[in-house]
Amino acid sequence: MAIIDLVMPKMGESIMEATILKWHKKVGDPIALDETLLEIATDKVDSEVPSAVSGKIAEILFKENDVVPVGTVIAKVETNAGNQVDVAPVVQAPPAPQTEMIQETPPYVPNITPAETQVQSTNVIGANRFYSPLVLNIAQSEGIPFSDLEKIPGTGNDGRVTKKDILAYIAQGKNITTPVSVPTPVEKISEPTVPTSEKEESLQLQKNIPGNVEIIEMDRMRKMIAKHMVDSKHTSPHVTSFAEADVTNMVIWRDKVKKEFEKREGTKITFTPLFIDCITRVIKKFPMINSSLVNDQIIIKKDINIGMATALPSGNLIVPVIHNADYLNLVGLSKKVNSLADNARNNKLRPDDTQNGTFTLTNVGTFGSLMGTPIINQPQVAILAVGAIKKRPVVIETELGDTIGIRHMMYLSLSYDHRIVDGSLGASFLTAVAKEFEKWDINLNW
Repeated sequence: MAIIDLVMPKMGESIMEATILKWHKKVGDPIALDETLLEIATDKVDSEVPSAVSGKIAEILFKENDVVPVGTVIAKVETNAGNQVDVAPVVQAPPAPQTEMIQETPPYVPNITPAETQVQSTNVIGANRFYSPLVLNIAQSEGIPFSDLEKIPGTGNDGRVTKKDILAYIAQGKNITTPVSVPTPVEKISEPTVPTSEKEESLQLQKNIPGNVEIIEMDRMRKMIAKHMVDSKHTSPHVTSFAEADVTNMVIWRDKVKKEFEKREGTKITFTPLFIDCITRVIKKFPMINSSLVNDQIIIKKDINIGMATALPSGNLIVPVIHNADYLNLVGLSKKVNSLADNARNNKLRPDDTQNGTFTLTNVGTFGSLMGTPIINQPQVAILAVGAIKKRPVVIETELGDTIGIRHMMYLSLSYDHRIVDGSLGASFLTAVAKEFEKWDINLNW
């Protein structure tokens, strides 16, 4: 018999810790090789973690909702292995493609407000102390300045401040009365009491909101989305340009090949891979669109990694990334798009599937919208929204003169970071994308 340590796996290049959402096994339960042991959440994605060995659960070292650093032993499994025992992570996510984006990693932490940027860069470079996004979120929401954050003793690896540490600090602070000019104790007693739990806070909120209402607590992913959206608006001055495209050739070509395509390739072809195929060609003509801003330096990405916004059954949104999309043909793009979308809806995305995007496409037309004004997915500088395809009578210019015909029309909208992308560049890129859509080869062989 041997005891094997199972550790929190490294789930991506920049991910240092994960939150345990749910244990699928308890002490004494048998577990098979590759059977799901637990579910974890990072600031990027939720994942299921399979067991690297078969045996019986001997010990579980952390509870649900605990935040655990990467590489920490989380459970022990009793196996029938021989003398040689390999102690390895449960999951080792494949490394992300090597890109120039790695150069910006040390000084840059995405999805944070300008105030947070100063906090993190000072902390990482000066004090050499890492603060997780979760800890920083709590500090920001509680109004804890960086000077106080530095004083909190950490119980994590290398003295790192954990969720428990900062919550204990907050609880201790609430029990300490700061000397203020209060005439009498009576006046202090009459002040509104602060709810001590989410349940009490919800009850207090219900009392303050009149009428027949229902209060729903935001889930973890929705809170993350909300924060990222607010951070993006605080970080980038958004400008949105609009264009219209005649995608009749695309519609006719897809209708003509979709049955044969699915029969031959074993996957459906949607409009998304067609859009991405066109976008990658245009990005090569406008490389500044495929960039990010770090301090006062513009980082132009040589790799074209297209993120595609995907709606989940829960109503939340996630953006899986097609890495090196310009190297894939229509078959490769279709298979990748469908695979990522299915994995997203079934909660099977790996952390690396959502990292290192350089440009994002969102299809607001999926739900019937004609157009949208999307929010930039930081640290990118632009995001393209495509609206619903509608048949409309339009003027068609021909050698014999103008005529009116029924065409498949679609609106495009590009939101871009005005710090880097001026109106001329943004509008020129968007117009080029629309023209690329319009000149789709109706006789294209895939």
